[in-house]
Amino acid sequence: MTVSTAIARLNAADPDFARHLDHLLSWESVSDDAVNQRVLDIIKAVRERGDAALVEFTQRFDGVDAKSIGDLILNRERLELALTRITPAQREALEKAANRVRMYHERQKQDSWQYTEADGTVLGQKVTPLDRAGLYVPGGKASYPSSVLMNAIPAKVAGVAEVVMVVPTPRGEVNELVLAAACIAGVDRVFTVGGAQAVAALAYGTASVPQVDKIVGPGNIYVATAKRHVFGQVGIDMIAGPSEILVVCDGQTDPDWIAMDLFSQAEHDEDAQAILVSPDASFLDRVAASIDKLLPTMERAEIIEKSINGRGALIQVRDMQQAMEVANRIAPEHLELSVADPQAWLPHIRHAGAIFMGRHTSEALGDYCAGPNHVLPTSGTARFSSPLGVYDFQKRSSIIFCSEQGASELGHTASVLARGESLTAHARSAEYRILTQEKGN
Repeated sequence: MTVSTAIARLNAADPDFARHLDHLLSWESVSDDAVNQRVLDIIKAVRERGDAALVEFTQRFDGVDAKSIGDLILNRERLELALTRITPAQREALEKAANRVRMYHERQKQDSWQYTEADGTVLGQKVTPLDRAGLYVPGGKASYPSSVLMNAIPAKVAGVAEVVMVVPTPRGEVNELVLAAACIAGVDRVFTVGGAQAVAALAYGTASVPQVDKIVGPGNIYVATAKRHVFGQVGIDMIAGPSEILVVCDGQTDPDWIAMDLFSQAEHDEDAQAILVSPDASFLDRVAASIDKLLPTMERAEIIEKSINGRGALIQVRDMQQAMEVANRIAPEHLELSVADPQAWLPHIRHAGAIFMGRHTSEALGDYCAGPNHVLPTSGTARFSSPLGVYDFQKRSSIIFCSEQGASELGHTASVLARGESLTAHARSAEYRILTQEKGN
């Protein structure tokens, strides 16, 4: 197998740099009209025929010989069996990663709060977990036990009573690591269905699959399109694009390390994006040489090659300050600050899903076991979005209790504003609570 790279080289000093960067970053979903219509048809079928449609689609799309919905349900005992089928080293790694993810997310928990004003009025916020969350997990070759941990554990930490997992098993292929991860993470129910039909089942419910309040987890274009269509009926985490990594380096890190960090995202799929930014032109040359040297040694070399050649780049900047500006412009999913003093540059970063600090902190550690969530905003959405967390599985209700005196005082203000909006019933509702002696003043 022959592989070679022709990674793009950009220079921030070029007059056309902004245009070239925009072109590099652009990514459009392949959800065309045909995909969209197929997804709508699948959702309609699941809503109308429930479990029967799930069995039919699983037979057709996944090649699973299922006679009834019962063949697509895995009980808790089956998950526990998976723990015995994986190697001791795998189980230890899953349990260690799960513990670290759980400890980190415990710190995100929000509590209800209240305060009382001088007149006895009480204001506050009540924090309540969702009743039920749905977790979509890719199946077959794209099996990610780490995603099970990252999606299920925050839900359980938040206090979600029931986590329902759907995972396709193409041609009956069951990934024991995924099931073991579900067991360790506390998943309550598992259905071996996937695609748009699984999303529809979670959103609307069937006789067997319970309706959930929110659907989280990655999937292919059919899954992403289905999540778009059911949003509003249920909550969703995000519509994720291809994986991304941006490495900002001062030129002092081993170029082989940087090349492999770029590969770590490029190997996900051909549309993944890996970018290196540095003020050191000779360092960019050394990393390019490392890319060519190391690529033939990779198991997924063809995927990496297409990713690097299609969407990768080595960007030269004037200095580290300009590197920060470029990083904020890109707003990457993963940002590595591979520099001597990352803490000094951290205040300059405004937009990034996760920030990996220093030369020894590879992005891969965050994918598996560092602790913070690896479900991150992509395609520049880090400008306004955050990593998945406990807060995604909690909702907040406002608390308002007015004392007699407080209702009377607030009534004056509400009355003026309501009448200014010509909403007389609002005004009179508030005015009824104004104390008699105050009305006479």
